[in-house]
Amino acid sequence: MNEIERQLEEAVVQVREALAGVASEAQVEECHARFLGRKGQVTALLKSMGSVPVSERPQVGRTVNRVKTEIEAAFASARAALTHGDIADQALDVTQPGRRRHLGCLHPVARVMDDAVAIFRRMGFVVADGPDIETVYHNFDALNTPPEHPSRDVADTFYLADGRCLRTQTSPVQIRVMERQQPPVRIICPGRCYRRDTPDATHSMNFHQIEGLYVDRRVSLADLKGVLADFARELLGPDVKIRFRPHFFPFTEPSIEYDFSCILCGGKGCTVCKHSGWLEISGAGMVDPAVFAAVGYDPETWTGYAFGMGIERIAMIRHAITDIRLLYENDVRFLAQF
Repeated sequence: MNEIERQLEEAVVQVREALAGVASEAQVEECHARFLGRKGQVTALLKSMGSVPVSERPQVGRTVNRVKTEIEAAFASARAALTHGDIADQALDVTQPGRRRHLGCLHPVARVMDDAVAIFRRMGFVVADGPDIETVYHNFDALNTPPEHPSRDVADTFYLADGRCLRTQTSPVQIRVMERQQPPVRIICPGRCYRRDTPDATHSMNFHQIEGLYVDRRVSLADLKGVLADFARELLGPDVKIRFRPHFFPFTEPSIEYDFSCILCGGKGCTVCKHSGWLEISGAGMVDPAVFAAVGYDPETWTGYAFGMGIERIAMIRHAITDIRLLYENDVRFLAQF
């Protein structure tokens, strides 16, 4: 037997003897460092393999592999024995009450988003998605927003160094879908948006929207009103009413804003609805022919409507929340109510 082989065999015996007396994980690691560490006894023997004659190296190599396997197995066995021993030493008092595991719940914004998506899906809408970082073309130009429009100002929009921007609405998703798909189109676009708003009780620099688009032949404003009325009743209750008011948006013509009757006072007037009986939701309208022209649709053949609403706004209405900032402070005392 080669001298290195003899020393390796002795090292196996020494490792087993050393591990027989360990009583803690720290002692096991100390023993591991003594034999297999960077300056360990076995490591030093392995480094001397270069002095073995070429004719003896195959036999010595087989011995080295076997010894390393036996030593590692000895350390694994020692660690396992300590672990099982710790578990066995732990006393189990079966008279103690069990620990209650408190389950979490969906965030109010996520819950409203999921409910809204489910309602529109039942109406035949398909969910579409797009990037949060948008081109100026998709976010403004294709939506018929003129260069002098205040929403394009740096005071209102987050611009990046490469000329792109954080989307100010989910409407760019509608443009992207129409660019790659011919009518009919029936989609909803839920997602996060960003604007340079000063945070207060009703405004945030990031928020969520869900927008809808329906393009087909002979689509009318009456179709839009029916969809929004059904959505309001299913989300907020069967007694909710809806009203339209004239407005202006660059990408719709005619444009409207729509309100839901206050679910807190039943339309009688309260502090939440400012004693008007109505809660402002968002805007909608018939898609402007200029938008159709930007995506290659023939406005003489196709008509359509688009609508959008803020998810946080609906969550605040639904749960009588008076400050939008409560939705983002991650206060468990607040969120646990839902």
